[in-house]
Amino acid sequence: MADEPRYDKKDQLNQVTSGLLQGEQVIAVYDAVGVGTGFIGLTDRRVVLQDKSFVGKRVAITSVPYSKVTAVSVVSNKSWAGSFFSTGNIAIHVGQHTYEVELRGVDKTRHVHNVILHYASGK
Repeated sequence: MADEPRYDKKDQLNQVTSGLLQGEQVIAVYDAVGVGTGFIGLTDRRVVLQDKSFVGKRVAITSVPYSKVTAVSVVSNKSWAGSFFSTGNIAIHVGQHTYEVELRGVDKTRHVHNVILHYASGK
């Protein structure tokens, strides 16, 4: 049996779970910090982003298949090797577009980076 997914908020996990394709499994769902993105979800097939920045209180759920990710970056004003920062940004590059998500904690930032890199590079 697969490991239980990591998550910050049960309602966000439920939102990602409700949109799964047959056989797809959730790896993690992390709450985002700041304005715009509500959360980032990782499944074994795609990245799921909730964007709250649309006019009129509209919300978008965007799915990005790992095969479309051209690069993933950790964006921080501190050292990657150190554990000096309490938040970290993940930048997911898809063609000419970049999605940026700020997460709480170095562990979540590294986890998201490593999962995306693992699946985007073809395992």
